[in-house]
Amino acid sequence: MEEFLTSNGVQYEHHDIASEPAAQQYLESRGVKSAPVTVIDDDEIIIGYFPRKLIASLKLDAQVDLSGRTGWLADKYDRILHAAIRATMQLSPDQLKEPVAWRPETLRDTIVHIMSFPELAYASHRTGSMTTDDMQACRERLSGVNSPEEISEYAEGVIRDIVDFLNSDNTEAFDRVVPAHYGGEVTVVELLNIILSHSTHHLKQVYWFMETSLGVTPENRATSEDMDGIFTPEALI
Repeated sequence: MEEFLTSNGVQYEHHDIASEPAAQQYLESRGVKSAPVTVIDDDEIIIGYFPRKLIASLKLDAQVDLSGRTGWLADKYDRILHAAIRATMQLSPDQLKEPVAWRPETLRDTIVHIMSFPELAYASHRTGSMTTDDMQACRERLSGVNSPEEISEYAEGVIRDIVDFLNSDNTEAFDRVVPAHYGGEVTVVELLNIILSHSTHHLKQVYWFMETSLGVTPENRATSEDMDGIFTPEALI
């Protein structure tokens, strides 16, 4: 455990929950299943990295502007989602139907999830939200996208839309605050940061499943450089 003191005298603690069972048990008792997480005065819980929320809650004297990260985000989405496409194209329709180990769904479901959540996050600047209802509607809309070719074609469109949006200099859209299942009230750029980590974590799971359950070695997989700067949990499952 590390203790920190903010510039305004607010004290908080940092725990490595992977190596501190008590911290992990505490978070589980509060219904928290994601990291990073900040708990303030045993009262306020902030899941994920949200500079605006952290600055306000920790009473930090700082300004944050994530719009400057849009170029970085565009590059990372291009790399990660194209890596997911390459993995998809190595799989047969039967392999895509295999149930995965981390949730009650198929490998196809996980791969489409990798592509569709970025689409929902990007589209929130227009739709105004990324809620569980939005996610369910998206699952239904994509129910007919099943073959490797169909999934890849869909993903290419998602990549084009996200990259074009992030390179648009549309700061008003970037800074729009939307209600989201991941993070609560966040800006569109903050949400895209969160979902990039989410999709990258699932891509790592897909690589692991391909190797351990299907006997398929991912070709031209995402590199450490591709993933540099993207937070993902240490545990795959």
